[in-house]
Amino acid sequence: MTLAGFIAYCGALAVAAAIPGPGITALVARALGSGFRSSLYMSLGLILGDLVYLTAVVLGLALVAQTFGTVFLVVKWLGVAWLGYLAWTFWTKGITPESIEARKAKSGFLSNFLAGLTLTLGNPKTMIFYLAITPTIVDLRTITVADYGILVLLTIAVLLVVLLPYLVLAARARWFLKTPRALKGLSRTAAAFMAGAAAAIATRQ
Repeated sequence: MTLAGFIAYCGALAVAAAIPGPGITALVARALGSGFRSSLYMSLGLILGDLVYLTAVVLGLALVAQTFGTVFLVVKWLGVAWLGYLAWTFWTKGITPESIEARKAKSGFLSNFLAGLTLTLGNPKTMIFYLAITPTIVDLRTITVADYGILVLLTIAVLLVVLLPYLVLAARARWFLKTPRALKGLSRTAAAFMAGAAAAIATRQ
């Protein structure tokens, strides 16, 4: 891979990670309910989930998916439908004071780490990025072991840079973000971004 390729990957990953979705929303809710440390543990699980998808892509699963056009098309539209459903759910329900309070009991490293990991592995936004977008940025036919190692380090660094400000802000502004009006705004912002992502994926050739 070239330097330009690594930069393009970092830029695309940063934009995708920064768009509010199930992962960001869950992290903010955890930070509001249990503080910075618990949400940091959860973010480490999220990052591991991303690395699982990155590894799958590098091993060629994305190329296999794209070879079978019909299967890939079905996956694409299932992702669009799921993002649309999540957008509707966050718009109508979203984060509530009750859901934040429920997260206070889960403050251990393992429970938060596993919560982040399973959330990422089941997150269609993450799946779509690695299975549909990454192969257009990274030439999987020529990638080397060294390239993969650099991508792993870059993925960890980019995700930490993107996620940590969310955690710090939520942990320090708990008194404000717990208000119903702020939670409603956060939920509807996430819903709007997810709906936008669904529309972008639906129109992408």
